[in-house]
Amino acid sequence: MRIPIFLLVMFSVAGVSATELLTLRTWPAPDRTRLIFDLSGPAAFEIFRVHGPDRLVIDLPQTAHTNALPLVLSPDSRIRSLRYAARDQGLRIVLELTQPLVIRQALLPPTAPYGHRLVVDLLEPELPPGAPRVARVPAPAPAETQQTRQTQPQPERPLVAAPTAALVVAGTAATAAPKSSLPAWRRDGVVVVIDPGHGGDDVGAIGAGGSHEKDVVLAVARELKALIDRQPGMRAVLTRDGDYYIGLRERMTRARAKGADLFVSIHADAFRDRRVRGSSVFVLSRTGASSEAARWLAEQENAADFVGGLTLDGKDAQLKSVLLDLSQTASLKASMEVAGSVLNALGQIGPLHYRRIQQAGFMVLKSPDIPSLLVETAYISNPEEEGRLGNRAFRQKLAGAIRDGIMSYFDEHGVTAERSAQAPSDAGHQHWVNPGETLSGIALHYAVSPERIRLANNLDTDTVRVGELLQIP
Repeated sequence: MRIPIFLLVMFSVAGVSATELLTLRTWPAPDRTRLIFDLSGPAAFEIFRVHGPDRLVIDLPQTAHTNALPLVLSPDSRIRSLRYAARDQGLRIVLELTQPLVIRQALLPPTAPYGHRLVVDLLEPELPPGAPRVARVPAPAPAETQQTRQTQPQPERPLVAAPTAALVVAGTAATAAPKSSLPAWRRDGVVVVIDPGHGGDDVGAIGAGGSHEKDVVLAVARELKALIDRQPGMRAVLTRDGDYYIGLRERMTRARAKGADLFVSIHADAFRDRRVRGSSVFVLSRTGASSEAARWLAEQENAADFVGGLTLDGKDAQLKSVLLDLSQTASLKASMEVAGSVLNALGQIGPLHYRRIQQAGFMVLKSPDIPSLLVETAYISNPEEEGRLGNRAFRQKLAGAIRDGIMSYFDEHGVTAERSAQAPSDAGHQHWVNPGETLSGIALHYAVSPERIRLANNLDTDTVRVGELLQIP
């Protein structure tokens, strides 16, 4: 059975030489696999499915593959095999899939360092609404501070507690007060989402020695996650933990899905003058906040969305605007405070490119209800700093400085004592297995051995299944 998915013809190719398929690059990620077909020019293409077994067919009617190197797939659990052959005046590529997948595709124009590309994403089907991802055994907490996360619909969280200045940090808001502007500490701890920039076919800046920004910032992010996870009552989540690309707005969505109290994006800057060096910290500009507010308010006319957990559907336009403005103002205030602490800490270990917090309209900083900052760790275009970024000891110093800045901010607002007194035990967790996770990775996250998890769950092998509930000893 043939089910057409998409047909795009960029222009008539009659009377011109065929486009050449140069290479195939694949980028497996936890929830998707990206296929990138590098082309010598624009091309017509057609994609359709054939069932029994499930196959994806990609026809390139005016494209040839004359390269002596064969098309090769990276190991991938979603694709069983690949074959291709000339067909009429073009090329047919057939992928045999291991499971039903959602298919998305786009033909992209040249963008340095790449030329024309056909990008095909194979996405895991979304879980039904309310399906659990991760479940935890809660520590006892006062009734008014308990919130159900992931396993049940979340209650609405107020944007502000009173018409005075408020600080939105840990998912709720409280009226401003000296040294105590954070709300009551949540039973499952403070969640810091760390976002390593770029990834996959988006390499980011390239250093003089060939270092890729995407690799450097992932290494720094992993070091930072390890440091934060050691703090009582705190945990860190990476938006990506491998070499694959995530869209900018999707990074914001993932942070919200994880219940982020703070979002930290990690980058390594570049400039044409290789002498430029130093760290910088950015937060969202007022202009960027205004444009995002307009977008959110416009979307409310046709789609249900939320800010800080408060549904805006059914509220008049003026009230929506006021609520959104209050949330953004509180979030930007918190962002400036934590950014200042991080900037000061970075200044203790190396030079600063900007000695003051910078503001810009970066997409990943636009969450209206999550304090967000972007850290430019160093200039990868500077040969000396590129070398330091390639050294793990320096990356650990960077991660330590960022951690110190984050902790200084939370401690300044009186969270330290509450975290130490109420932090849940490292043991006694439950964990729902997510796509792409392994037993060894889960064991590393909870700082227990794979053998103990196997014993606690009567597992005979290291294989775990998506959706399986594991007891963490």
